[in-house]
Amino acid sequence: MEQQVFDRPGQPMGDNNKSVRPFGFRDKLGYLLGDFGNDFTFILVSAFLMVFYTDVFGISAAAVGTLFLVARFWDAIVDVLWGRFIDSRKSTPKGKFAPWIFRMSLPLVISSALMYVYIPGMSEGFYLAYAYVTYILWGMLYSTVNIPYGSMAAVISGNAADRTSLSGWRTMGAMSANLAINALAPLIVFVDNEISANRLLMTAIIFSILAYACYIGCVKLTTERIQAPEKAPGEKLSLAKTVKGLVKNIPLITILIASLLFMMTQMLVLSINVYLFKDYFESATALSIFSIIQAVTVFGSMPLLTPLVKRFGKKEVGAGGMLLAAIGYMVLYFIPNISLTVFLAINFVGLIGFALFNLIIWAYVTDAIDYQEYLTGDREDGTVYAIYSFARKVGQAFAGGLAGYALTLVGYNADAEVQSNVVKDGIYTVATLVPGIIFLLIFLILAFAYPLNKKRTKQLEIDLAEKREAQKDAE
Repeated sequence: MEQQVFDRPGQPMGDNNKSVRPFGFRDKLGYLLGDFGNDFTFILVSAFLMVFYTDVFGISAAAVGTLFLVARFWDAIVDVLWGRFIDSRKSTPKGKFAPWIFRMSLPLVISSALMYVYIPGMSEGFYLAYAYVTYILWGMLYSTVNIPYGSMAAVISGNAADRTSLSGWRTMGAMSANLAINALAPLIVFVDNEISANRLLMTAIIFSILAYACYIGCVKLTTERIQAPEKAPGEKLSLAKTVKGLVKNIPLITILIASLLFMMTQMLVLSINVYLFKDYFESATALSIFSIIQAVTVFGSMPLLTPLVKRFGKKEVGAGGMLLAAIGYMVLYFIPNISLTVFLAINFVGLIGFALFNLIIWAYVTDAIDYQEYLTGDREDGTVYAIYSFARKVGQAFAGGLAGYALTLVGYNADAEVQSNVVKDGIYTVATLVPGIIFLLIFLILAFAYPLNKKRTKQLEIDLAEKREAQKDAE
């Protein structure tokens, strides 16, 4: 079977006369809903699960850090195994990836609510065991939905502009969930500046229902337009060929490193910000204001994304965003006795740079998937995206562990009504200086190591189209 790649008007490029709906707003909205669903559970976990474990279950911050570290490494392995499994499956009339989102989303959202069930009066050992079982189960099920969802972007359209648009819409979906959770949830789950187990469970159940609705919307609205050729009977994907291509895939390797660092920092900031606003600024509800500001920078930057990328290129826009974010966070660190108002104002500038890179990050992945096809001749969307997700999970593992260990290092005491000034200053350092340094490092990686600038990305698109056409003629 020939590889079917549909052009912008929606007609197949080949001998197949079947008409396919053109890429458009429906695909963008559907893809947005996918990450909206993902982050209804993911960001709730990132923002509140650690404080739930420390303040409700009574588990030490160090023990929680170890749990997060173990779970994320296991999830990273599951990602690769699941991605390889999906690549080995045949495509269906509804696509290769959407059916798996449909099948696995219900078990995922059920597991996401189970994590917040609190049974009073149990031992610390019981709570720790319950946390391990439910958290690791949720992480595994999250992989079964997120891997096909992330892989789908590379087959919805082969056009670079379309993929940049999908990346932006995906990030807007994530930020919409971020806004709903971090802006509204603190007003619900905190009572007298203390987290409420019953309210958090209620919130988790509601968000799980909404997440499931979003997944169904994603499946119904998106269309997979690029279909890999079927393997001959008995022919399988060559692992050696895949590995050889991965080793040579410099765009993937460099974006893996940058994404690992970015995710590690993003998760660290999400985790530590609860303590920053609750203890340093003594206003847990201020987290809502911060979340609104973060959402404003993303939605405000979205209209600028495509024009900026067309003029400068994806690499250049992402690198510039990281440099701006690094400067913003470092300035925050060096201002003594900062007020909440000044903190939020300066953070707004840094968050603009954060938003630009966050909006475009998924477009880097689709380019890396294409580059892998250019090297090996095989479409391995699931495998390559799983490798990318592996790096993000490693980043999450280090971030989860780092947040717990950092809190322990600065002397955080969950039983204290008010933290000491030394502890508060330590929390502030972790929340500002650490991300500033890491964002600067990401800028250097993108500027000097990532190879696909604007010119080379366009050439890759041309070379890959020629290679596909030659493969079709040979068949």
